[in-house]
Amino acid sequence: MTESSKTVNGFRFMPPSLGAWIGKDIPESEFDGAIPWTGLEKPVTQTRFALMTSAGISMKTDEPFNMERERQEPAWGDPTHREIPVTAKEKDIDINHLHINTDYTRQDINVMLPIHRFREFEEDGQIGSLAPTSYSYYGFQLDPRILLTETMPRVAANMKKEGVEAAFLTPA
Repeated sequence: MTESSKTVNGFRFMPPSLGAWIGKDIPESEFDGAIPWTGLEKPVTQTRFALMTSAGISMKTDEPFNMERERQEPAWGDPTHREIPVTAKEKDIDINHLHINTDYTRQDINVMLPIHRFREFEEDGQIGSLAPTSYSYYGFQLDPRILLTETMPRVAANMKKEGVEAAFLTPA
């Protein structure tokens, strides 16, 4: 099997009925581009990281992700993002997500956004540094066009301004 002939099965770990329900709304098409992957140019111990999660985490001072609209329109997912400072603690955050159990992250932010673990990595010299901003978005996106064309370019621009060289992603 060549590198270009590998297939990713995004439904592998889902119950078949859930995969079939979600899959019915995904258009059948071949991926028409190269995977946007860039290798690290220097060792991890010299690399600046940003954290990103699809868990719907926001600061309590921010507008929460719009779950009310999703309750009224079940196929809709809020395509916006929230910025979480690396100084955030559990008491500072809120989590809005209809598709995951948010209790664990409310008790320990590191369950979905390992800020404190990465700060420890930074202190121990295991990574170069942790960017001042982490990012969260709402991981239920049956139509990801706005997320991909508007939200993520803004996130990428912010990461670039902060000198981010690698992102650590935690899917919800």
